[in-house]
Amino acid sequence: MSTHENSRQNTSPDTGPVLKLDGVSVVHRVPGGGLFRHAEVHALTEADVSVGPGETLGVVGESGCGKSTMAKVMVGLQRPTSGTVTLGGRDLWSLRDRERRHHLGTGVGMVFQDPAASLNRRMPVGRVVRDPLDVHGVGTVHERDRRVADLLDLVGLPQSAADVLPGQLSGGQRQRVSIARALALEPALVVADEPTSALDVSVRAQVLNLLLDLKARLGIAMVFVSHDIQTVRRVSNRVVTMYLGRVVETAPATALPHDARHPYTRALFSATPSLLDPVSPIPLVGPVPSATNPPSGCPFRTRCWLATDACAERMPHAEPAGPGHLFRCHHPVPAGTSATELAASARAATGGPLVKEMS
Repeated sequence: MSTHENSRQNTSPDTGPVLKLDGVSVVHRVPGGGLFRHAEVHALTEADVSVGPGETLGVVGESGCGKSTMAKVMVGLQRPTSGTVTLGGRDLWSLRDRERRHHLGTGVGMVFQDPAASLNRRMPVGRVVRDPLDVHGVGTVHERDRRVADLLDLVGLPQSAADVLPGQLSGGQRQRVSIARALALEPALVVADEPTSALDVSVRAQVLNLLLDLKARLGIAMVFVSHDIQTVRRVSNRVVTMYLGRVVETAPATALPHDARHPYTRALFSATPSLLDPVSPIPLVGPVPSATNPPSGCPFRTRCWLATDACAERMPHAEPAGPGHLFRCHHPVPAGTSATELAASARAATGGPLVKEMS
């Protein structure tokens, strides 16, 4: 971990971001809106996110909050309904299809949640890892074979693994293959969407440590999406909190959870306490809003114990709370407020000790 701690010191501020999302929204049209109409699912709404060179950006939030949609936008699997996505200083969706595919393929890699589903089970491991090199025509056949051997060694797999099918490997080994494939073209950014959630507990730490070691050795930027909030806090430079498709807070990992300003961020961290730092869960009651019919103003107001009429009028603007720290809230929590104090005030406001399920 010491190597990773050193990597928290990012490159100079005059270095531009590797990836930037500016006002990105994703709206899906689905049947069910009535006669001759379609319902709209607001999966992502006006997201502003940037990832600096060598930085690890964590993304947390409840299931259905838009984390995976944001990850797909970042790697070009989802075209935004509005807004711009800039990778390496170039607007992705203003490029021609072929140019965009090349720019994405060489600039960003992705590690999916389930390696069993993301790897072609009929293709030998060596061919799986080599596939990006073949698609983009990198080097000669001999050079590609050498690159595959180097990648397998890099992720801690024996050379004999190149000749077996993914189904003959363990879950942890298959995820190592996924990581090797993501690194094949030496991208500046790797997006990891729940990379350890489909693995046994015994191998999660191994894969996580591998990702952190590769990040430190290769100097790549990383977006780490996970439900494991405590792990995200420990491995990230900054953490993005999402709620109902919106980014409600972006904070340095070192400021969490005690200096988080948004009530939802504090409630989220209190729901998954550390064994070394036990806290009182902050209860959330009230209706959980739907992405097909999001509430006016702040989307969290239906469950927030601090909400007032002003919260229904408009979405709060992003307010600074320190270097690299922005939040969107009309009634922010004072920095340094203990979880015990917040839990007591929430129980008093909601009239009981019941705790709303967070997942």
